[in-house]
Amino acid sequence: MLVTSPPLTNPTDAVPASLDAFLAGIGPRAFRFAEAGLRQREDALDAVQDAMERMLGYRDHPASEWTPLFWSILRRRIIDLQRRRSFRLKFWAPQAEQDPDSTIDWADHAPGPAEQHQQQVQYAQLVQALRRLPARQREAFSLRVLQELDVATTAKAMGCSEGSVKTHLSRARDALMQQLEEVR
Repeated sequence: MLVTSPPLTNPTDAVPASLDAFLAGIGPRAFRFAEAGLRQREDALDAVQDAMERMLGYRDHPASEWTPLFWSILRRRIIDLQRRRSFRLKFWAPQAEQDPDSTIDWADHAPGPAEQHQQQVQYAQLVQALRRLPARQREAFSLRVLQELDVATTAKAMGCSEGSVKTHLSRARDALMQQLEEVR
């Protein structure tokens, strides 16, 4: 099932040798996180690039602080872009016309046609279910489950307590389970 607990080992546990290595390793995951929040590829790329540029100012901080610091910077950048977009575009067009380029690109050709279609349907259902979650629950689920961050790092990135992360995550999992069961 798609909604599972992250593994006990966390890929972010190893301390990177340099900030460049850290940014190179976190880039793809950060892009997926930003794309889920912004729903547009170009905006997600901009948000990740901005977050990485801002991280350069924290080069002197200990490497153990880079992960929560980066995720909190990226999260704030995503929120800024969401606010600007909603303010600027709210009166121009209905929601259906605002995101013409936000269709999901299904470029993975490895599975056969039937498997690929099934994966697309399941992924689209998960994306729709994630979009219906409140922002804090979506962030907690994305950081904890999809990005496989630990509770403490997620709490630092979200700017809340570990208990809040657990509460948001629990509620997100319950809501996702309910939404995905209704689809079946």
